[in-house]
Amino acid sequence: MSRWTEFVDRYYAFRTLSPDDRLNLGLPDGLGDCPDPTLQAEDDMAAEAEALLAIAQDLSPDELTPDERLDRQLAIWALKDRLHAHHRRFNDRSRHEQLPEAGASIGNSLFMLFVLDPRAAHDRLHDIVARLEQVPAYLAAYRTRITVPVARWRDIEVQRVEGLPSLLTNIREWAELQDFEDLMRLSAAIEAAEEAMADYATWLGELPTSTNLHLGLEAAQTIVANRGIELSLDELHAIARDFLARNRADLLALREVLVPKYGLPDDTTVEQLHAFLNDRYKVSIREGHLEDVLTRYEQEREKILSFIEQRDLFPILPDQDMKILRTPTFLEPSIPAGAMSAPPPLREGTRTSIIYLTLSEELLDEHTELGIPGMMIHEGIPGHHLQLATASTHPSVIRRMTDGANDMFEGWTTMLEDYMLDQGYMGELTDEARFSGRRDIARIGARVAIDLFFMTGERRFLDVGLDVDVSHEDPFEAAGALLKAVTGFTDGRVQAELNWYSVERGYPLSYLTGNHLVWKLKEDVAAHWQGDVLERDRAFHRTFLTNGNMPVSMMREVMRREGLLPQA
Repeated sequence: MSRWTEFVDRYYAFRTLSPDDRLNLGLPDGLGDCPDPTLQAEDDMAAEAEALLAIAQDLSPDELTPDERLDRQLAIWALKDRLHAHHRRFNDRSRHEQLPEAGASIGNSLFMLFVLDPRAAHDRLHDIVARLEQVPAYLAAYRTRITVPVARWRDIEVQRVEGLPSLLTNIREWAELQDFEDLMRLSAAIEAAEEAMADYATWLGELPTSTNLHLGLEAAQTIVANRGIELSLDELHAIARDFLARNRADLLALREVLVPKYGLPDDTTVEQLHAFLNDRYKVSIREGHLEDVLTRYEQEREKILSFIEQRDLFPILPDQDMKILRTPTFLEPSIPAGAMSAPPPLREGTRTSIIYLTLSEELLDEHTELGIPGMMIHEGIPGHHLQLATASTHPSVIRRMTDGANDMFEGWTTMLEDYMLDQGYMGELTDEARFSGRRDIARIGARVAIDLFFMTGERRFLDVGLDVDVSHEDPFEAAGALLKAVTGFTDGRVQAELNWYSVERGYPLSYLTGNHLVWKLKEDVAAHWQGDVLERDRAFHRTFLTNGNMPVSMMREVMRREGLLPQA
């Protein structure tokens, strides 16, 4: 066995040790346990990551194939990122001591077993019961790691935990429909788990908290570098400023077309035009039946797929599927409007994603006849679902398990929002859809600024050329003022966006960063290509989709290797 094969085997064992990781990766066994939440367990995992990193760095690129060299670098970045997250300190404490996520672990694992696990109901329910019976002990152990949480993160966790009983009720009802033989045991486990979760939420509410969540400039740059992004923080900030200026100019130009088209007053503002279009193209639903929105998304899914297949724009994986669901209550605090749970990358068979849609009367403006196509393009096909489902079939286990290539994931999807309009998907409503999309995508410029601010504490990053007061002492108030001014989001969506910006360090900035890098990559391929434009696009899409998960900087190397770019 080669040193490389030995490393891959050990890396695989490391990544599949936790029962939560096994579940998320799609493995069929070892799913009935809660993970070990103690700080000692985190230290043990960090020690193994250190050992793996040393092995990877000792491997000479000369002894590896070109694909193995790419995989080695992906593993190095992933291990460095994990170790940096483990060791970095702010407020004189680790992230583990300040970010309570027990509710997320419990809820996500139960929901995956309930909804996305293809095994027989009997097997899934036995794992659910086993996990539920461990919840009281799991939460007791979890308490030993949390000392002084960040106040905002504590509040998010309490909201999650308070939303879990509705999930448990649904599981109990499903078990009854399945004639589950251990129904009494399940009911007892649910009752004990709910009592333990209520005690845990009360305990969290009584803890002292802090308000500082900033890491500093050096830590922020390390987070960015460990994602394979070869740009400085100041370069990222400059990209955001430039993007927001160009986006605003595009909105004003579209306003000049749409205001006379609809006979609106000449002084109609961009914000007023957006409100008019939201009302004009609101989705027709029955009173009190918000789930009708989900039906409209299903219809759009089929329409998009038909459009793509007629033009042969993208290679569509044959054995794939999507479930379009209303966001569970426990996930609503961190899913502002929509999100996608990727196909478990190690699971054989049909590659299935879950698309979550957060529904409320307040959020109906996020789900209009102009917004739904963009959402489905982004989250479904040809967006996240197609890219990640296809990547899950790549022969490299390291690429299948790579989940930190956020600039690739989000750059691909945000590029597609414009590309599909360029291909004529919205027909006579192209200008309206582009205006709505430009208004919505302004969020990715704000995300760069807020992500950099939340990570570094440097308020200068909130200056993106807009006349917005960001001087409020509370970082969430300052960031919220910018996000509201840029996007016009409802207050509920603003707060949900900020929730996950603050936790997912370096992810929010990846949307615009990836968009910038993917469009530049596509432009460079176009400059090198000799021949039919549509064939060029097909070649770009095929190469991007079939080479697995990796940062855009690495995809550039692949494009060069496959002849779509000139040799360096």
